[in-house]
Amino acid sequence: MIDAHCHIDLYPDPLAVAMRCEQAGLSTLAMTNLPSHFQQGIRHLHGFKHVRLALGMHPLYADRHEEEYTSFAECFDMTSYIGEIGLDFSREGIQTKDIQLRSFKYILEKVHGKKKLLSIHSRCAEKEVLELLVTYKIKMAIFHWYSGSANVLKLAAAQGYYFSVNPAMIKSNKGAALIAQIPKKLFLTETDGPFVQCGNRVAEPSDVKLVIEYVSRIWKVPINDAKEQIAQNFKDVLKLLR
Repeated sequence: MIDAHCHIDLYPDPLAVAMRCEQAGLSTLAMTNLPSHFQQGIRHLHGFKHVRLALGMHPLYADRHEEEYTSFAECFDMTSYIGEIGLDFSREGIQTKDIQLRSFKYILEKVHGKKKLLSIHSRCAEKEVLELLVTYKIKMAIFHWYSGSANVLKLAAAQGYYFSVNPAMIKSNKGAALIAQIPKKLFLTETDGPFVQCGNRVAEPSDVKLVIEYVSRIWKVPINDAKEQIAQNFKDVLKLLR
């Protein structure tokens, strides 16, 4: 199984979560919200085979971005994974729109021409995010928890960008409608833990099984077939990093 977007460093016991992923052979892309968080976490994951730490610059942390640019540059060559990055023009993030745009363009400029896989936050800014990815000729990107229009989804899919789906998305009518639009070959699973709840507890990477069970029903295929499709999609993504 694959958790393409999880914030392991934000759990009460991050190393225990990482160890459970490692022992289960569960491929996990662990996001960070700032380069300084990446610096704190990377030393703890040396030797892990199934858990990879991504270098992030979360748009909702925009007020701290300027002081983090140097750290981002210092850490850039330490990982093939960049995330969580992107734009957030929701009510929560719109006040820092200009800072977010400057930071996102800075990151895309550095990524341009490099073999890096991006995990993208695009809430209320899906069109702008897509236009910038195309402008900077970004080849490898995953739209995490996509919540925009079906039209922009189709345009992003036409560029070959992937979409990671979590347990919260399968519970909403809008999420279900968007999931139905994602091409099978561009579909990945995520949890966005610990920000997503599963019942009365926070989601852990193993909860991607809930998404696999869900898409097996809408794809009308056995659960193992759905799991194999998603695993193959992830392998296809990783091939691009070689």
